[in-house]
Amino acid sequence: MDASADRLPASEVADRSLVGLPATEIAARVRSGGLSAVEVVRAHLAHLADVEARIGAFRVVRTAAALAEAAAVDSSPRRAELPLAGVPVAVKDNVAVAGEVATDGSRAHVPRPATADHPVVARLRAAGAVVVGITRVPELCIYAATDAPGTVTRNPWDTARSPAGSSGGSAAAVAAGVVPLAHGNDGMGSLRLPAAACGLVTLKPGRGVVPGPVGANSWFGMAEHGVLATTTADLAAGLAVLAGRPVAEPEAPVAPLRIAVSTRSPVPGVRLDAAGRAAVDAVVGELRAAGHTVLRKDPVVLPGAALGTVVRWLAGADADAEALGLDPVGMEPRSRTHARLGRWVRRAGLVRPRTAEAFRGRMTSFFADVDVLLTPVVAGPPLPARPWHERGFLANTTANARWAPWTSAWNLAGLPALVLPAGPGRAGLPSSVQFVGPAGSETRLLWLSGEVERRLPWRRHAPVFVPDQPAGSRSG
Repeated sequence: MDASADRLPASEVADRSLVGLPATEIAARVRSGGLSAVEVVRAHLAHLADVEARIGAFRVVRTAAALAEAAAVDSSPRRAELPLAGVPVAVKDNVAVAGEVATDGSRAHVPRPATADHPVVARLRAAGAVVVGITRVPELCIYAATDAPGTVTRNPWDTARSPAGSSGGSAAAVAAGVVPLAHGNDGMGSLRLPAAACGLVTLKPGRGVVPGPVGANSWFGMAEHGVLATTTADLAAGLAVLAGRPVAEPEAPVAPLRIAVSTRSPVPGVRLDAAGRAAVDAVVGELRAAGHTVLRKDPVVLPGAALGTVVRWLAGADADAEALGLDPVGMEPRSRTHARLGRWVRRAGLVRPRTAEAFRGRMTSFFADVDVLLTPVVAGPPLPARPWHERGFLANTTANARWAPWTSAWNLAGLPALVLPAGPGRAGLPSSVQFVGPAGSETRLLWLSGEVERRLPWRRHAPVFVPDQPAGSRSG
């Protein structure tokens, strides 16, 4: 699983001022002919070469292929219509990219290059995006830190910390300015946790918004595809492309919103740290100042729903291992135990559709008199960047549960949930909050994120990883 990359020719000088631009700005300038996709991609590949040794975000870097794809964008007769024209993107290592091998983070797979793109990759490319590389994930995408034998992916804000998981490589790449937009997916928080760890904005869409399976069976309906970005506008554009919808600015609601706030942890004994509480309080203050009604209201997550989530997490990993043909002997010990428990769960018939539907119904009732729910995302700073794969199943699952109790319920319910940076941060690391809405509220959540971004602007990249650029390429 060593990263493979061919290098840029030494004679090709990259314009580093293009690194750090938002995806929407890059696309607009490439569409108009003010920039070429090739020069944009070349600049980002050069920046990737500079920072990759410190963050370990990529399993594969597609230098020659990406430059060829960028040249095709420049020569396309449809260039002026492409919503992501020339935008460098990264793709998570659990979906097919034509000509590449998807490993799901495991060394125990049989290498088979994909013959066609996964639907989400095909949609990104059809929109003019250029795939510069494939990002690292923990084995079977089941952990809240990203590491594997011989490699530990690191958080650009603090390389002693993890960028979380499982979309950790994608998040590290965006936070370091290597790409302005990256693909990921989310079965129990795998987009939202890396976004919180790396100061990014993301949205796990509701069930059925973005087509295409995640893994063998989408963890029995819990997993959804999405993107990681540094601005709400970029997030909205990326999500629209994945959903097959026109890119448009989210419409404002016709009236101020009723927003519930809950900081109660679904996991007993887990307490939110001061920075997390300050982030929630800062957003509450701005929401009230903007004219929204904010009230305290806790959703009730019944034990059956919590058990149903864990059951799908276990069984989904086993189904993915089976579909990939993984050799159990070659799997990491923690993953082998995880899959073995999942196999028992599947054989016992514990994955029951009525569990998810009952919880979805309960949450539909919760949103009957509120428009949005505001919660924390994580209980404290990201987990340390270390070889978690050397630790056992129990150590991993306990660390994950204590750090990230606020995300997985919304996967079981199939409801949209958005994470954005907010608050004073955690000693040099970002802090974030989560907005959750009823089915079909993706546009509402995106609009609300944009409003918070305008009132509480955040730094878009980890500062140490952003080269000298014009002021317009940064924020915060």
